[in-house]
Amino acid sequence: MRLDHVQVSCPPGGEDVARAFYCDALGMIELEKPELLKPRGGCWFRLGDAEIHVGVEQDFHPAKKAHPALAVADLDGLAAQLAAKGYSVAWDNETIPGRRRFHTADGHGNRIEIV
Repeated sequence: MRLDHVQVSCPPGGEDVARAFYCDALGMIELEKPELLKPRGGCWFRLGDAEIHVGVEQDFHPAKKAHPALAVADLDGLAAQLAAKGYSVAWDNETIPGRRRFHTADGHGNRIEIV
């Protein structure tokens, strides 16, 4: 078994804000959604084996606890890149012994962990 994708949400019309975070800040590429799913809105992104789908919710509330965790090779570099683009970077290197990580939030406030 392997994880195929993780879905987070955005408000209606929030696709460009999602693109700014997942493409411009994280460096993911946008995937073409299947034709039957395009009318629902949202957008899909991938980098390596990590795939995140952003779905539209009419009554949107950002996920503050539930979150995807993305593993990257250059943790410090990505933290600096996100901070330079105005995204929050909250380090937590004490909670899980031996694991360096930080939390950030996409442009809609969804929690994202980077390890």
